[in-house]
Formats: sequence, C-alpha cells, structure tokens
Amino acid sequence: MNKNYSLEDLSSIVSELITSVKNKTLLFYGEMGVGKTTLIKEICKQLGVLDNISSPTFSLVNEYQTSENNKVFHFDFYRIEDENEALDMGIEDYLYNNDWCLIEWPENVENLLPLESVAIHLSTLENGQRNIQLK
Repeated sequence: MNKNYSLEDLSSIVSELITSVKNKTLLFYGEMGVGKTTLIKEICKQLGVLDNISSPTFSLVNEYQTSENNKVFHFDFYRIEDENEALDMGIEDYLYNNDWCLIEWPENVENLLPLESVAIHLSTLENGQRNIQLK
C-alpha cells in the first residue's frame, strides 16, 4: 500500500489497512504531527474499541477493549530513553499474545520488535494530504 489521503479518506484507508496487514503488530513511523495518533484512533474505532482513545505518551501503553472482548494495545515510545524501560514494562508479553499492538515511535525500541511487524510510514505532502506506505 502506498497512497495519498486526506482526513475525509481516513475511514477507507484504515479499512484497507486492517484487511491487508498480515500481522497485528503495526509500527507507525513519521514526524511529530503527521497524524499517527489520528490514524490509530480510526483503527481502534474500526476494531470496535469503545473506550476513549488517547496517546499514552506518559504511561507508555494504553489498553483498550473491543466490542468483541478483544484487546488492543497502543504504545507511545516517544519519551523512552532506553529499551530496558520497555523490557521493564513487559513489552514482550504484549507483543507475543496475538492482540493488536499499535506502536508509535517504534524506532526507540527497534531491537525488541517482532521481525514480522508491519511498518507504516506516514508523511505530510505539500498540499496538506498525507502519504501512507506499508512495508
């Protein structure tokens, strides 16, 4: 997937994303303000999360329940200073339990991530649209 989109297209982009990924661990790369959290909120909505979705900047992880009683974990590793912090919080237990793991700033814990994770690169275009690339 390599597409340009606007906020009006977000729902269809996320629908295509969810059905096309082969792994539930999604890594979100992009500059501050590119729309990582906005994209994650729409993913959670389409997965049936009923909770209020916010970025876990200080707690590192938020856990959400879906309407089908599944779990979605949303990580934000922007403020992490050392991969040992992620190990101390039990990141391996989250990553290897077959729940959705949505990770912002994965480059800060890259040595701990499953090899089969899906990398999602976001960028802002000059016309205000966003570009999404899955790798």
